[in-house]
Amino acid sequence: MKTRSITAAMVLLAIVFVSCGVKKPADNDGHSLWLGYSSERDNSGAVGVGDLSRNGVKIALEELNGYLKDNPVSEIKSWRCGLLNEKDPKLGDEGFRIVFSEDGDVNIRANYDAGVLYGAYHFIRLCRNKELKPGVIEEVPAFQYRILNHWDNPNGTVERGYAGKSLWKWNELPGTIRPEYEEYARANASVGINGTVLNNVNADPRMLSAEYLQKVKILADIFRPYGIKVYLSLNFAAPKHNGLKTSDPLDKDVINWWKDKVEEIYSIIPDFGGFLVKANSEGQSGPQDYGRTHADGANMLADALKPYGGIVMWRAFVYASTSPDRAKQAVEEFLPLDGQFRDNVIIQIKNGPVDFQPREPFSPLFGQLEKTNVMAEFQITQEYMGHSNHMVYLHPMWKECLDSDTYQKGEGSTVAAITEGKIHANNISAIAGVTNIGDSVNWCGHHLAQANWYAFGRMAWNPEISSEQIVDEWLRQTFTDNKAFLNAVEGMMLASHEASVSYEMPLGLHHCFAGAGHYGPGPWEGASRPDWSPRYYHKASADGVGFDRTSETGTDAVSQYHEPLKSLYDDVKTCPDELLLWFHHLPWDYRMKSGNTLWDELCYKFESGIKLARGFIDTWESVEKYVDNHRYSQIHDKLVRQAKDAIWWRDAMILYFQTFSGMEIPADCTPPQHTLDELRNFRLRISNYETPALDVLPEYTLSD
Repeated sequence: MKTRSITAAMVLLAIVFVSCGVKKPADNDGHSLWLGYSSERDNSGAVGVGDLSRNGVKIALEELNGYLKDNPVSEIKSWRCGLLNEKDPKLGDEGFRIVFSEDGDVNIRANYDAGVLYGAYHFIRLCRNKELKPGVIEEVPAFQYRILNHWDNPNGTVERGYAGKSLWKWNELPGTIRPEYEEYARANASVGINGTVLNNVNADPRMLSAEYLQKVKILADIFRPYGIKVYLSLNFAAPKHNGLKTSDPLDKDVINWWKDKVEEIYSIIPDFGGFLVKANSEGQSGPQDYGRTHADGANMLADALKPYGGIVMWRAFVYASTSPDRAKQAVEEFLPLDGQFRDNVIIQIKNGPVDFQPREPFSPLFGQLEKTNVMAEFQITQEYMGHSNHMVYLHPMWKECLDSDTYQKGEGSTVAAITEGKIHANNISAIAGVTNIGDSVNWCGHHLAQANWYAFGRMAWNPEISSEQIVDEWLRQTFTDNKAFLNAVEGMMLASHEASVSYEMPLGLHHCFAGAGHYGPGPWEGASRPDWSPRYYHKASADGVGFDRTSETGTDAVSQYHEPLKSLYDDVKTCPDELLLWFHHLPWDYRMKSGNTLWDELCYKFESGIKLARGFIDTWESVEKYVDNHRYSQIHDKLVRQAKDAIWWRDAMILYFQTFSGMEIPADCTPPQHTLDELRNFRLRISNYETPALDVLPEYTLSD
């Protein structure tokens, strides 16, 4: 169960501020997220299961009435919302129109319930952000499917989850229904998310059992009025787990097994969304086990779902130790199958070609498939960026990917345009985010990590919104609209992704972690290529560092990108500095554009990351009076841990690489606080998926 406690120290701090004449905001445990107001329904404490009267229009009225009752807006004289008498094709299934007249009359209309609800949330957002002005607003979501991927397991654990246990209490369902389920649905609907995959892509076959489908039904019933469909990750070997001799997708008995299973699912959940599939990757079963292709496996499932309107999201995250370059394998496996997938299959592609690294080039697969639906998969949970200990606002990284031009059909063929269906004749468009949500009181483990959940929803609705606008919206709704607070904290959060890259793996370095935890540095681990370990990626040696993916001497991964990108990345003189060591292996004394040697540039990059992380503490301390004691204290502790971890990263990376470069650390960089042997010993104690406890991490002193 969640606990909400306020420490004696926080109470004392509040007394001190009152005595100094500064009125602190009331303590806030973060559970209300950015929805810092009550709807009319919130007061009832009921959960909408089996209530046929619940629909988007009714919820929209509850939200408007609840907000405007407690937060009257002088410009608004009356409001109403509902369905259009005649459907407007411009608005589609989820779009809305808001008419706000000079007289103060608000009219929200849409073709369907979901659009009315999204319109109400948008109008409330305008009110809260003080952006209300007379006129007509029409909005339609860019992506048809805007989906969260939960990596939650039936036993309550969450793979890559850093915010407690799973939100879904499978052992209690269907009997016990927690209020968090409807709170979750409300939060998602408020930012336009319309689907959720409930379970881990490393799927447990039990999730498709009759027992678990009854549990899933309860969640589907709660989510439905909020316009949210449920999806399930499946284990491709499920037929074998249920008595068949094979799971071959071309076997008639297997085909019939899946048809029967899909029919069973839709008899229980009539609006079930479909399946997410991880196959033939990281040991998961798939069609290649039987000599079949990804298309064979995906199409067998798609055919079973087609009569019910369901879709298959087939992940392109594949790799094997036999590939000379893991970054190339997705294109190698999926490009030959282009045009062979059913129209209700969509290939789900990670933003980068390796694995959610702090910085990667966009996956070249986005620019290769022309006859196949494709979607982007982003990671909201911070697997490689400090878990829930580090403050990293991720939208700038996601937008960097979506705005990247693939040049597939000439200039303007951006990842966003391709996945939205603007370049090819896509049947469906979608975007997915691996969620950072758990059962912690504040949902995300770090109060500021809530911004990434919010940002994903806003981006999925409209990928053209800037990082600045999204973080400004979120801060105003979650904390305060005080300008001094906003200017300081927005700047801090907007700088956080670049800081994370700088203190972890700058200049195109990647996957310098080790062990299953992916928390701290371990560049010394793993000598053999099949292990996919740090030394495979950075290839540090006496002659230099970096992965050679050039056309002349490397793996020729550059050729998976269209011109002019292929030549841009291939030439060390034109390759962007931020991706230099992703595509090139260079000597330690290579002269950078800045005039520094590569070695010195690395040292300075790590140093800049430390300074930024240390500065985040100063920034946060400067806005203390605007933040309640509870959140202020918890965020401050996290920022201190982040700054110390930044030093850990710098020390480990530089001391290890120095054993090859033999070069001195620049005099204007701060000296390491631990030896390389000490850091190796710390790293060896971190091996599992959980965030390591503080007592197994190196302790550092933060100097002013």
